[in-house]
Amino acid sequence: MVPRTCIIGLDEPQITLLREQLTEPVSFHETLPGIIVRDGQLFVESPSGYGMLNISKVVFHGIFESDHDLISGLALWGGPCLPNAGAMMDCRLKLPCLVRALRHTSYASPLRGFASAYTEYDSAVQRVAKWGNWHCGENKVQFTGRYQPSEPSIIERYLEGTAVRIVLIGDRYWQIKLEGEGWLKSIHHPDACFMEPDSRLVADTRKVATGMGLEFAANDYIITNDGEPHLLEVNHIPNVTRFP
Repeated sequence: MVPRTCIIGLDEPQITLLREQLTEPVSFHETLPGIIVRDGQLFVESPSGYGMLNISKVVFHGIFESDHDLISGLALWGGPCLPNAGAMMDCRLKLPCLVRALRHTSYASPLRGFASAYTEYDSAVQRVAKWGNWHCGENKVQFTGRYQPSEPSIIERYLEGTAVRIVLIGDRYWQIKLEGEGWLKSIHHPDACFMEPDSRLVADTRKVATGMGLEFAANDYIITNDGEPHLLEVNHIPNVTRFP
């Protein structure tokens, strides 16, 4: 059997660039393919849509609305996958990912809360509710007083400060200052830029990534005016196009 790699989630121009550099057979899928795991072997739908290809290695780089089952299938297969499929499975859903990350970080404060859908959460201080499994500043709202979420939500104190991201890939790391017009900050804002890495945050990101089995990760922190960092979330599929 000829070893064949399957790369899922990249799109142009990354696909063309990789196709020009790789000599081994590679199957590219911009969206989620059908897969079969049988007797320890992985078969992935052919890009042409006809037949299934025996796959020896997988690279998964994307966030799709319904990818958790496919990632779980890759974890069940247990073959070579980047990132580690079991770690992706544990990180894909935002609330369980945060709960796991808080076990490893040194910057877990302040305590998080939780509210089921259609309960009433009263707060005398400003807080943020987060729900769903999307990133990029979506599904978040500020509130003070009585709040009734329509979805199960993480509740956390709103913290003023500087939002930063530590991107860790193997032994290399970068720190990015996140920006935005309002209180929501993102890597996609045109003013987002590289900055001098904070050794505390690099060490903490490495500890979290190691604890969660991630070969690469991007941790978002808020550094409050007293200089204290607070972990906001872990991104198991860091953006690779905003800063080539």
